[in-house]
Amino acid sequence: MKPTLLILAAGMGSRYGGIKQLDSFGPNGETIIDYSLFDAIRADFGKIVFIIREELRADFESTFGAKLKGKIDYEYAIQGNASYVPTELGTIERAKPWGTGHAVLCAWDATKTPFAVINADDFYGFEAFKTMSDFLSSNTDETVHGMIGYQIKNTLSENGSVSRGVCVTDENGFLEIVTERTQIVRQEDGKIVFLDNGEPEVLGENTPVSMNFWGFMPSVFPEIKTLFEAYAKENFNIPKAEFYIPKVISHLIETEQGKCKVFESASDWFGVTYPEDKELVKDALSKLIEKGKYPSKLW
Repeated sequence: MKPTLLILAAGMGSRYGGIKQLDSFGPNGETIIDYSLFDAIRADFGKIVFIIREELRADFESTFGAKLKGKIDYEYAIQGNASYVPTELGTIERAKPWGTGHAVLCAWDATKTPFAVINADDFYGFEAFKTMSDFLSSNTDETVHGMIGYQIKNTLSENGSVSRGVCVTDENGFLEIVTERTQIVRQEDGKIVFLDNGEPEVLGENTPVSMNFWGFMPSVFPEIKTLFEAYAKENFNIPKAEFYIPKVISHLIETEQGKCKVFESASDWFGVTYPEDKELVKDALSKLIEKGKYPSKLW
């Protein structure tokens, strides 16, 4: 059974200043998602699930529907602020979605096979999709999940701080702990630090980080639901609280209910967080096209 690809595309793009999921970066107006779709099809994924806000559905259909028709099945999952929130909490006022872990939960009904999860605004490269597809297609242990890991030095932005899941692995390549750091920068002295706790704390250049390219077995959904409901009850009056995927993985590892294999990727990675990142992404895509890794016109 072919794996499913979940694309996290419900974000607000507050730092970018617009809907970066649908912005043009390729020579013929391609979005970053277009390149992920192209690679997913080549890597033998069997279905795409776009996780979006309801108001984006028409735009997504007009942008991607005709391109995917006849090539791969696709579906939309809506990440609503009230989705899976315990009803006894009543109406919750939020300006933004509940985060990546909640987004995955919102795709439960549309996801019946082992599945991967990626960001809409990150470019991961074909090799990463192939590695994850092969893992999900061959893994028979419902308690073993996967992650594509990148060296932190290759994932920074020249234009501001970034958020990354900082990872520690054991001698067999399994994840021991992943900690979400939301303010990672390279200082003027060249050191990479995170500022979450106020004072700068140094991270090694080759520290593995999660770029939100995960692979899960479907058995994870009930556990995500339980964890999110508890999180929502604890944070119902905190409008900016977010339930991240690393919280799910950390729980599975700590309770010995699951393991996560980290696959180191040699793929090119780049993403867009700030408006100034756009030209860097366009240049990177142009170079890949020049090298023959992608056609000038994808579809």
